[in-house]
Amino acid sequence: MMEDIEELSPLRITSTVRALSSALRGKREHVHGPSNGKGESLCPEPEKLWFKESSAKNLRTRDFLSPSTMLNTLYADGQVPPAVMARVLSLRGSGVLPVAGGEVMGEGLRLRVDRVAAFRSVLAGGISEYLKPLNQRKGCVVLNCPALHPKPNTPTPDTLSLGQLRTVLQADHMGALLRRQGFEVYFCPTLPEDSDVASFLHALGIDWPTAQANWTNDEREEKIQKALESSPYRESGTERGRRTSGGGGRKAAEEEEENEGGLRINLKRVFQEEGLLGYDPTLGTCKVHRDSVSHLAQLDLSTADITETMVTVLHVTSCQDEFRQQQIAVLWRASGATHSQRHLVCGPVKTPGSHLTAAQYLQLRKGQMKEASEMKYGDKVEGQTWDDIIKVMTSATIRFELLSTVHTSPVTLDVQKEGGVSTKGPRGGVFVMYNCARLHTLFDSYERGVEKGLYPEIPDGSKLDFSALKEEGEWLLLFNYLIPFSELLDQSGQALDCEGGGARVNIKTEQICKFLVSLSKDFSSYYNRVHVLGEPLPHLFNQMFCRLHLLQALRELYHSALETLNLPPIRQL
Repeated sequence: MMEDIEELSPLRITSTVRALSSALRGKREHVHGPSNGKGESLCPEPEKLWFKESSAKNLRTRDFLSPSTMLNTLYADGQVPPAVMARVLSLRGSGVLPVAGGEVMGEGLRLRVDRVAAFRSVLAGGISEYLKPLNQRKGCVVLNCPALHPKPNTPTPDTLSLGQLRTVLQADHMGALLRRQGFEVYFCPTLPEDSDVASFLHALGIDWPTAQANWTNDEREEKIQKALESSPYRESGTERGRRTSGGGGRKAAEEEEENEGGLRINLKRVFQEEGLLGYDPTLGTCKVHRDSVSHLAQLDLSTADITETMVTVLHVTSCQDEFRQQQIAVLWRASGATHSQRHLVCGPVKTPGSHLTAAQYLQLRKGQMKEASEMKYGDKVEGQTWDDIIKVMTSATIRFELLSTVHTSPVTLDVQKEGGVSTKGPRGGVFVMYNCARLHTLFDSYERGVEKGLYPEIPDGSKLDFSALKEEGEWLLLFNYLIPFSELLDQSGQALDCEGGGARVNIKTEQICKFLVSLSKDFSSYYNRVHVLGEPLPHLFNQMFCRLHLLQALRELYHSALETLNLPPIRQL
C-alpha cells in the first residue's frame, strides 16, 4: 500500500535532493573532514550536497551531482563507502525521483534518474499536481499601488510614468501568484470606473477594482483624520516650540501650527516605539496632508471587510516614491492600524533618447505589433480576431519587458520607433506567445488527422511505453520545466513568510517570465528538430502518442504560467 502511495505522489526536486542528502550523509560515524575546534565535524547543508543539472550538455551524462568538494567533507579522500552508495542507488520515497544508477567520477558522484519511470509517473499519473503550488497557504494580502491613488488628482495614462506602470504590473502579477497559493488577495486603491486610467489598465488585461464615479470615501477620511489628531504620536506645538526655539517659542509654534494646518506626526517615535524594522531613520516628523489622509482611508477601506487575523499589506512602489510610501505606512500605524506592512520596491525604467508616458508606450508597442504581424501574415491581419490577438501580444510584450528583470534593478527599454517588435527570435513575450500558439496548431492538426481517419484517439498514458521518449529535448522539457514548476510557484509566498520582518521584501517576481522564455527556447529547439505527427503507421503510433502526452502537458504548463501574468493563451497565429 505504501509503495502505491509513493508512486502516486508527484515527483519533486526538493524532496529528491533532501532524500539524496540524507542517504549520502548516513550515520555520523562515517563523517570526516573539517571541525569547529570542539571535535565536532561540520557537515554541509543538505541543499548543498547535491545539485540538479539543467544544461543539455550535462544531462547527457547525469541528472544530479554531488561535487567532489562535498564528498571530501563527508568521507576520507572523498571515497563513498559501498553501503552508502547502495543506499543512494536504492533510494525510494514520497515525491522522490527514481534512481537508475550512479558512479563517482572526477567531478563527483553522478546520478542518473530512471527516466522512463519518471515520464510514466508524470504523464500517465496526471499533470494537474505539477501545475499548482506545493503548499496551499492561508492568509490575506492587500496589494497597495501608490501610483494609482486618486488624490490630489486621479492619475491618467498620460501622467502615469513607465516606472509607475512597472509597479502596477508587479502588483497585478503578485496578486495572481498569491491567489494561486491560496491567499485571499485585495487591491488598493479603488479607481473611478469611468476613469481613463481604469480603461487603460483594462486594455493591458489588468482587472483593477473600481467604484461608481460619484462614490466618495469621505467618512473614512474623517475617521482617519480624527484618529491621527488623537494619536499618541501627534507632535504638539509645545514640543515643536522647544525643538525650534530652545523652549521659549511656544506661542510662535502654536501660531505656526495654526497657519500650517496644525497636524504633525512624529514618525521616528512611531517606528522606534512600535518596533518597526527597516524604516528610513531620517523620516522624522511628517505634516499630514489631505492626500495622505485619502491614501490611508483607501487602505482602511481595503482591509475593512477582511476577517482573517493575519493580514499583510504589500506596498508596491517605485524607488523614487519609496521614502514617501514609508511615511504613509508609518502614518497608518500612528492612526492605529496594526496590520503587517511590507514594501516591494521597483527600480527605475529608463528610455535612452526619449521620454514616454505609459499611454505613449502602449501606443508605440501596439503599432509595432500590428506592423510586425502585417509583415508576417499579410492581408489576414484584419477583423476582431486579429484585433484581439494584437491586444494580447502587445500586453505580453509590455509585461515581459517590465517584469523579466529583478524588481529592484533598473529596466532599460528600446523605444525608438524604428526598433520594432520582432515575431522571430527569443525576444520575450512575443516569442513565448508564438510558441504557445504552435502547440495549439499542432493539436488542431492532430484532431484533423483523427477526423480523416489517419490517427486513432490518444490512448490513456497507462497503455503507453514511455521508453520511446529517447530525444534529449524530451527529458529537458520534463526535468527542467514540468517537474520543477510547482516549486517555482511556491516562492513568492515563502518570501512573505520567511523574510526577517524588515520593511522591504525582495521577491523573485522575474522568475515566471524567465521560466517561460527559457521553456520556449527549449520547446522551439525540440519542435524544429522532431517531427511529432509522423506517418499514420501503427508501429509508429506509440512514440507519437508518448510525444503528444508530453506536449499536452506542456500546453497545460504554458496556460498555467501565463495565467499568473493574466495573459490568455493565443490559440492561433
